[in-house]
Amino acid sequence: MVQKEKIEKAEPKRARGRPRAFDAENALARARDTFWQSGYSATTLDDLSAAMGMNRPSLYGAFGDKRALYLATLERYVEVNRAAMDAALSGEHPLDQALLHVYDLALGLYFHTGSVSTGCLLTGTAVVEAVNDEAVRTILGDGLRTFDRSFEARFVRAQQSGELDPSTDPAMLAKIASAILHTLAVRSRAGDKRSALRATAEAGVAMICTAGSAVRKK
Repeated sequence: MVQKEKIEKAEPKRARGRPRAFDAENALARARDTFWQSGYSATTLDDLSAAMGMNRPSLYGAFGDKRALYLATLERYVEVNRAAMDAALSGEHPLDQALLHVYDLALGLYFHTGSVSTGCLLTGTAVVEAVNDEAVRTILGDGLRTFDRSFEARFVRAQQSGELDPSTDPAMLAKIASAILHTLAVRSRAGDKRSALRATAEAGVAMICTAGSAVRKK
């Protein structure tokens, strides 16, 4: 019995694979930042191993190959940002404030490393890979449509509360709101200053709210 107990206690020391302090969420976040900074093609497995603090066998065991890890980071990115967007749009703030809150969150994300923007992970990296990878194309398309639906739900609620004219098309306004989001992402990566992009967001919000205003003088 004593000998068996010693063997059982020794077994965890021989276990291999994931590190004892393995944190899948943190590991994915580190992989995300690596892909975000360099793009999918330029990111190597050595880059990912170093960033995630995992050797290759552990990385493969936890996430699969490089492509599988990239797909997982994209899916998680869409999930997290959809939740943040829904939260920003679900409160009782006026429509213009709610929309600006979304754009401020986006700019905070695009400039999360400082004054030099990394843009949006989804539009900045997946657009390139989607040309030849159906799985990436699916995640990209589903992600963009998910953000459209979040905007659309807020515009429908704005119609119900009288903030927008009943004749306004919420789906079309949602696409315009998303287009502003994409513009902020692309132009931030191109080097536009955050203050200039904030001004663009303000002008876009004013355009949307004016176009769908419930108060129209005849």
